[in-house]
Amino acid sequence: MKINIISDVKTIMSNPESKHNYFGWPSVARLPNGKIAVAASGYRMSHVCPFGKCVMALSDDNGETYTGAFPIIDTYLDDRDGGICTFGDNGVIVSSFNNTRKMQRDNNLLLPELEDWMLKRNKFYHAYLDTVSDESEEKYIGSLFRISLDCGKTFSEIYKSPVTSPHGPIELKDGSILWIGRTFSEDDSFDEKTSRIKAYKIKLDGSMEYLSTIPPIYENGLFMCSCEPAAIELPDGRIICQIRISNAGYFTLYQTESSNGGLNWTTPKMILDKRGGSPAHLLLHSNGTLISTYGFRDAPYGIKAMFSKDLGKTWETDLWVYDNNGISSDLGYPSSIELDNGDILTIFYARDEAKGPATIKQIIWNFE
Repeated sequence: MKINIISDVKTIMSNPESKHNYFGWPSVARLPNGKIAVAASGYRMSHVCPFGKCVMALSDDNGETYTGAFPIIDTYLDDRDGGICTFGDNGVIVSSFNNTRKMQRDNNLLLPELEDWMLKRNKFYHAYLDTVSDESEEKYIGSLFRISLDCGKTFSEIYKSPVTSPHGPIELKDGSILWIGRTFSEDDSFDEKTSRIKAYKIKLDGSMEYLSTIPPIYENGLFMCSCEPAAIELPDGRIICQIRISNAGYFTLYQTESSNGGLNWTTPKMILDKRGGSPAHLLLHSNGTLISTYGFRDAPYGIKAMFSKDLGKTWETDLWVYDNNGISSDLGYPSSIELDNGDILTIFYARDEAKGPATIKQIIWNFE
């Protein structure tokens, strides 16, 4: 397989005139009305800070231009990720998650040896967190989502989910909405030595129905910390799920599948090298090729793709979509859609400078 880059990389979400100019962890979808929607966590100051909010930008010209990013989920806490799922004639689900005030403080310690600018920034974070009450944290802590039944014009109240994943749930062919995610942890820990990747169905009233738990992952007897799954339903009825593994020196993807709508799953198998990259997003091209895009965080850093001509049974891997030229490993979380002409539009986040802010990027490409 050969990848052809059709358009230059361009920034579609940023806020350069403000200190709140860090954006990350995006998703893209074609809305039922034809517009392209990109969700992300935006208007942040850094990778972990208390000001993140889940935002969305829209394009009605196939990604040539976008609106400014506007908030969909904006709680008192650090709203991270932006997932999008479309369903039915006009349905849209936007998802996010957050962590405790303690987790944010612990990631931004007030250490006297810090550079002056960083110490001042962290004091600013702590001062804001001091204004958030226990009651406010309890109300909003968790994996969150909102539902729109009018193509994103208005949204429901904020609902909570027991699981989280970067790109959110998916719609199945029978019209049901499946969410495969990691069970939520307030401090983002992986201490529990059992599988935490679970499948649920979402109902329009915001309630969740448990379906199954994906088998735990072990490598040479070592329990692997699994998170950030991505899933797709295939024409033959199978559901493929790719899971991020990033402990014990691994940063890779494992794959599992279900043949009965998510009720049972095969034992996950590693499909990339030990440092092959993660997390993934899955797209079935109109020509029948299954495409997985994923971040690569070893130098020179970037976005890669792999292709399957047999619906996920075998993969051709490690094809470059974007090369960050060694600038920063703080990048990834690609998400893709197919344009009307068969080209692929991929959204991801990356830095332009090693100490600069992360922004949301777009690249258009195709493959031979």
